[in-house]
Amino acid sequence: MADEHRPIIIRRKKIVKKHHGGSWKIALADFMTALMALFLVMWILSMSSEKERQSISEYFQTPLLVSMAGGERSSNAASVINGGGADPIHTDGEQARIDLRRQTRPADVRRHFNEIRRRVEAAIEADPVLRALKAQLQFDVTREGLRIMMLDTETKPMFEVGSDRIAPYMERLLRTLAPLLNEIPNEVTISGHTDSLPYAGGERGYSNWELSADRANESRKALLDGGFEPDRLLLVMGAADRIPLDGTEPNDPRNRRITIVVHTFESAEFIKRQGFFPQDQAELDASLEPDVQQLNEEFQRATNATDQTKQK
Repeated sequence: MADEHRPIIIRRKKIVKKHHGGSWKIALADFMTALMALFLVMWILSMSSEKERQSISEYFQTPLLVSMAGGERSSNAASVINGGGADPIHTDGEQARIDLRRQTRPADVRRHFNEIRRRVEAAIEADPVLRALKAQLQFDVTREGLRIMMLDTETKPMFEVGSDRIAPYMERLLRTLAPLLNEIPNEVTISGHTDSLPYAGGERGYSNWELSADRANESRKALLDGGFEPDRLLLVMGAADRIPLDGTEPNDPRNRRITIVVHTFESAEFIKRQGFFPQDQAELDASLEPDVQQLNEEFQRATNATDQTKQK
């Protein structure tokens, strides 16, 4: 009977599990970081304009050095990424020089010019003296390049009346511009302009032509004093009152201005070739070749006829 009431004892052996590690935590952290980055990108894209998205796309499609250097390695590379493949700044056995003059992409040119404009505006805003001239500065990007116009006013004249003596704040502005213009290799032209008020001596004496040219030259000197590289100057000229601002009267004081143009490389080449782009010059030469050949033949026949007459 005692055996019937004996308790049953169950002994369970405890199994100690091995340490499983924490690698899952790293994987989870990576996943959460990627997910956060994804939502951040989606939010940025939803807040940006079509133009901004296009700029971002161009930035990631083309490596920076290739974008600056241009050439075959950027356009003909056999790679999924524009400009991919071989190192764009190296050739076999030597290092290739990055030449910004080969840059022809309009988007890149505009981006560089807009960056210079932004930096000029920031430098002016940071200087209390130059800040007062902010309303007298105009920027625009044309086919020629970045155009910076410094306009005269009755209250803040850039030069003394009827003189090329430059005002101190104007000189300070030009010296501030100099190092910023040095950051890109583009060539620069400086032109002086006046209103239509004539000198008492008339056009044959000291006139608006001389005054505008002298003021442009004084502006050149101020840029050089600020450290501007002299070999970057392409042209310094005076236009008198022949190119007034759009929508202004010829005697408007705003027509008394200095214009600095940071030229594109194509525009600078256009000026050097006296009005012809390189491709235009090639087309012109090709079109004139038959006429030139015909003129040479006629000249040769006339010469031969003259020689025969003399022999008789």
